Amino acid sequence: MSKSQKPSNLVEAIRYFSDLDVCTEFVANLRWPDGPVCPRCGGTEYSYLTTRRVWKCKACKKQYSVKLGTIFEDSPLGLDKWLPAVWLIANSKNGISSHELGRALGITQKSAWFMLHRIRLAMQTGSFKKLGGTVEVDETYIGGKARNMHKAVKARKITGTGGKDKTVVAGALKRGGEVRAEVIPDRKRVSVQGHVKKHVEDGSRLHTDQHVGYIGLEGTYEHETVDHAVEYVNGQVHVNGLENFWSLLKRGLNGTYVSVEPFHLFRYLDERVFTFNERDRSDFGRFEAVLSAAVGRRLTFAEVTGQR
Repeated sequence: MSKSQKPSNLVEAIRYFSDLDVCTEFVANLRWPDGPVCPRCGGTEYSYLTTRRVWKCKACKKQYSVKLGTIFEDSPLGLDKWLPAVWLIANSKNGISSHELGRALGITQKSAWFMLHRIRLAMQTGSFKKLGGTVEVDETYIGGKARNMHKAVKARKITGTGGKDKTVVAGALKRGGEVRAEVIPDRKRVSVQGHVKKHVEDGSRLHTDQHVGYIGLEGTYEHETVDHAVEYVNGQVHVNGLENFWSLLKRGLNGTYVSVEPFHLFRYLDERVFTFNERDRSDFGRFEAVLSAAVGRRLTFAEVTGQR
């Protein structure tokens, strides 16, 4: 495959990015389309040290690599490992576990786990644009299934019935469009309505179930409800699109990742929201979208493990 011909599937991606020089050139062109820019001083004059694949800024005299200031910074793993990993997670419908990624890349599970969390950081949309038109809003509980737990783990984690020991996730889906999802403290009115007002434009047509937390939104939205005790669809009023997203989310959490701690749940939400919202792109398009968002985002091992 020539450099001008971009990969379209996993096999082609692995072959294409097997050469570190190709990887470096690809990321550099994506990051600096008009030529390398020093991340420290913004200088555009440089010399390139071929043997080490680094640039030396003629202004500040500092050396910098294409990894500096990105999710790849300070990683001992080469881009020939990183780029196939980005391709895999960006195009996996149900996610990929750290054990599976570690085996595929020939690295340890611990390294693969940290790598995946750094890639998920690049998947954060961070969009301030609110959803409009017809918007479905719903919540779901995320948590381990008691029947799958060891007795000692069950005694520690399950202290009540229903959703007492589960994490609440709220979602908003523009009918036929993008989804937003986030962890909220509980299903009380202030939490649920705070999520709605954060993500949905005033005046939108809002579809929810009849949970009491949504009472009072009628003045801000064209609020219509469906009673799930009776039916799941009332004419055009339903939350089936968001229920489909919950199904995809839980298939990944329960089937691929098996056990997700509440502390890390938001990172997995970022991953699943990204892949859902970018579902109409090609494999290369999703891959490129993640790489384009890798700059300016850095995650240390201390941060991901909650040590600071």
